[in-house]
Amino acid sequence: MNLTLLILLPLLTAIVILLMRNAVQVKWAALIGSTAQFVLAFVLLVAFSNERAAGSEVQMLFELQYDWFPAWHITFHLGVDGISVAMILLTAFVVMAGVLVSWNVTKMTKEFYFLLILLSLGAYGFFISLDLFVLFFFLEIAVIPKYLLIGIWGSGKKEYAANKLALMLMGGSALVLVGLLGVYFGSHEKTFDLLTLANAHIPVEVQKICFPLLFVGFGVFTALFPFHTWVPDGHSSAPTAGSMFLAGISMKLGGYGCLRVATYIMPDGAKEYANIIIVLSTIAILYGAFATMMQKDLKYINAYSSVSHCGFVLLGIGMLTKTALTGAVMQMVSHGLMTALFFAVIGMIYERTHTRQVNEMGGLLKVMPFITTVLFIVGLCSLGLPGLSGFVAEMTIFMGSWQHPDPFHRIATIAACMSIVVTAVYILRAIGQTAMGPLKEGFGNLSDAKWNEKLAAIILIAGILAIGIAPFWLNDLISPATEIIMHKLTGGVHP
Repeated sequence: MNLTLLILLPLLTAIVILLMRNAVQVKWAALIGSTAQFVLAFVLLVAFSNERAAGSEVQMLFELQYDWFPAWHITFHLGVDGISVAMILLTAFVVMAGVLVSWNVTKMTKEFYFLLILLSLGAYGFFISLDLFVLFFFLEIAVIPKYLLIGIWGSGKKEYAANKLALMLMGGSALVLVGLLGVYFGSHEKTFDLLTLANAHIPVEVQKICFPLLFVGFGVFTALFPFHTWVPDGHSSAPTAGSMFLAGISMKLGGYGCLRVATYIMPDGAKEYANIIIVLSTIAILYGAFATMMQKDLKYINAYSSVSHCGFVLLGIGMLTKTALTGAVMQMVSHGLMTALFFAVIGMIYERTHTRQVNEMGGLLKVMPFITTVLFIVGLCSLGLPGLSGFVAEMTIFMGSWQHPDPFHRIATIAACMSIVVTAVYILRAIGQTAMGPLKEGFGNLSDAKWNEKLAAIILIAGILAIGIAPFWLNDLISPATEIIMHKLTGGVHP
């Protein structure tokens, strides 16, 4: 398996899109390219599983390493473990669904699809990079397209939302860059190589300074309280596919960075600041849930609930137990699929009703049975119904959190659990008002989902059910990687 294909394929697709002149050709080129990414992600999963089944215990599989800038010891170093493969699969699902959902985009179609594919390029590169400088490079590639997608194709206060998102994420990126340079100059190895830094002992004083820089920097991307304020505005103003990418993939870049970079290479820093992370993530979980109860706009409901659900990712990381770390990765995958599907359904409803206000809708199940059924499924996944991915991920985090016997960790776990009740209230209320009851005037002739929308929804539902019904495959994929991180946190150095 050559990992450069994950970078070359989106790049080639983006170039082909730029060469197209016809909007229909652009759409099909994007769909073929995203389908190829989807297939490649599964090829990677099979190849990875076969290597592990054959007894390979190497930490990173399919490694490639080339000198890029030798003077600074920067190398083009690629490799994957179970966490990376899970994130790549998530990206492939969301990219394909996003391309399908955007089939009706008529404004600057070529540029729209070019930016979508460019976002996927940044995400794939980020998840497979083992050199921190290259990882940062791909992180930046994943920021600029978001600004343009919201600013050009967005709705509402799109200029304000685009500027706010770009400034907040650039601020997070700046903290990440300072943290990476601190690690580079503070370690004895003078390298950006992730594995070398993880196996070296970075001085504790350096970790205490650089860990919060990196964790907060990446945390901005994943709605770390109180740096979450870009999320509701950014999500609500973005076009449907933009919202799917933002919540489904971009927010996972932050969670992955917090775990893979900050926690893994600076375990002493992680233990030093773990309690602060737990407090902030618990606040985010409860604040996000209660703030969502106050929302009347479907997009704002999903955006604020994303703040709450991403709080679970950071809570799992802050708990520093193997089960909680595994749950954090599961939550990233689950929330990515779930929130992308939620935004896709909201986009389908808005396109037909021209409103996102819950109190202006009602009885949609009568005229849009497929769309409304999908809305029910994703809503139930969000509130943690057993059999769907949300339940599996959150329960794993709770079980990992409860392993700490002291009152502080137990209280934080109970407080986080309480958010499930609040989530059930706002989800059932929003879905009930939208789908049930008498049909509102003027909605009698609305059409149901088209082929492309049905296909996008089925792809994402398949992912949600695959985790919810049979979570063992994802757990087995992730566990060896979280084992290595735990080994580092408990004082061992992985060979």
